[in-house]
Amino acid sequence: MSKKSWIERDKRRRNTVKKYAAKRAELKARHDYAGLSKLPRDASPVRVVNRCQVSGRKRAFLRKFQMSRLTFRERALAGLIPGVTKASW
Repeated sequence: MSKKSWIERDKRRRNTVKKYAAKRAELKARHDYAGLSKLPRDASPVRVVNRCQVSGRKRAFLRKFQMSRLTFRERALAGLIPGVTKASW
């Protein structure tokens, strides 16, 4: 599990991106890059990190399931993810 501070930091960034989304779109449409640079750094969507909803892990993230590969494997083998079965041939 990742540190709680990293998870909370990412949540704060996501909220900041939502808050400034309309303003960023307006400034980009006007090509006002000086105005864009005056916005907070965390207002940029690039700074948001995909994290596992269960463990907070950022590496080996599966977008389709919103979790890391390790958590996905544990839950899939336990039968907690609908429609996912172990491959056998």
